[in-house]
Amino acid sequence: MLNESLAPAALPPDLRVYAIGDVHGCDSRLGLLHQAIARDAAARPVPRIVLVHLGDYVDRGPDSAGVIRRLLGPSPVPGAEMVNLRGNHEELLLDGYGPQAVMEREWVWVANGGDKTLLSYGERPESGARDSIPGAHLDFMRALPLTWRAGGYLFVHAGVRPGVAIEAQDPHDLIWIREPFLRSTEDFGAVVVHGHTPRNAVEIRPNRINIDTGAVFGGPLTCLVLEGDRMGFFEG
Repeated sequence: MLNESLAPAALPPDLRVYAIGDVHGCDSRLGLLHQAIARDAAARPVPRIVLVHLGDYVDRGPDSAGVIRRLLGPSPVPGAEMVNLRGNHEELLLDGYGPQAVMEREWVWVANGGDKTLLSYGERPESGARDSIPGAHLDFMRALPLTWRAGGYLFVHAGVRPGVAIEAQDPHDLIWIREPFLRSTEDFGAVVVHGHTPRNAVEIRPNRINIDTGAVFGGPLTCLVLEGDRMGFFEG
């Protein structure tokens, strides 16, 4: 583990979590990060390992199709669980893709990086065909959960609405919110591990950890490693 330090919360004994921020079509970098995780897991075995991806697998980057294929495949760590959460870009794609999509929603998706996703599936954005994404890939995105919780942590794509219990959060906020979440200092009932808002470096606050370091914009693809009351990071 790199840069190991005291974490703001704790996990149950015998559990290690690897959490990866926004991928945005950067499949080759995700593959390298998965290799680093597999090496770390082999060198430091524990009874239970969970690999969590925080959403935004598609759009903007060069190989969204490759990312989805990878996530549909086996875990990079043999025997480890893999939890894939929904991001706002999966939501944009599901709203804007296909023959039933409203034209305005299709335009919003394509303008926000959906053109790169279409190209990765071999479809020209201007063709209007919208039949290249396999049904299995669409089903995968439709089935993505919004949150996952372990110990003192809540894993979610964007964040939570301050003043609202975790169980009562609006699904829209979970994948879209920025403010007032980012500036809030309140105790959310769990330390929120999130992405969605790219930063030049990981943000560590008493109530949240942001691991979106803007991989698609030239920053690293970041993996947060949590175990017990400790944390560390890998970059890909």
